[in-house]
Amino acid sequence: MSIKQAKKDRWALDVCGGVAHHFRWNSSVVRLATAILAILILGPSLVATILIYILLGYLLPEMEAY
Repeated sequence: MSIKQAKKDRWALDVCGGVAHHFRWNSSVVRLATAILAILILGPSLVATILIYILLGYLLPEMEAY
């Protein structure tokens, strides 16, 4: 998998920063979009987002460049 965690642009486990750098997007926008989608789709969406974020945080390797 070519998506990796951001090493320097880090906030929490920073899966969002890694996704942002992979697709050349702004990491703040990716974090905001993730939070908004998790909150807007109420119910199991918030729990699923948190679990997926934690899982990816431990499974994705760190990138060296960012």
